[in-house]
Amino acid sequence: MHDIAASALALFLIAVGASHFLFPGYFRTLVPGWFPWAGPAVAASGVAEILVGGLLVVPGGRAAGGWAAAALITAYLASHVDALRHAHRDRPRLLDRPAGAVARLVVNAAYIGWAVTVALTAPGGG
Repeated sequence: MHDIAASALALFLIAVGASHFLFPGYFRTLVPGWFPWAGPAVAASGVAEILVGGLLVVPGGRAAGGWAAAALITAYLASHVDALRHAHRDRPRLLDRPAGAVARLVVNAAYIGWAVTVALTAPGGG
């Protein structure tokens, strides 16, 4: 089961990381307005996701990759908390409304849990 969870997380991170370059405009909307370098942040996080996903592909790198994924995804909490802070019911995008912002936090927490589980169940990870 561990191999499936780790491989799925790797595939997910690589796909999302690549999406940062295919759809940078969307990912820039997720960067808080107070952060001055949205474009470079989107590119850097895309590269980081691809690298962490690559680490998870290698069986010997799964513990480190799981912890790196958990740390990377945890860093995104700043964006989701900021979205919740600025959420309003009248916003056109669901992700900018209170329910959408809460959903972002819940889903992000699940991703962190997934990454920690991969790290803990990897040989040498726990």
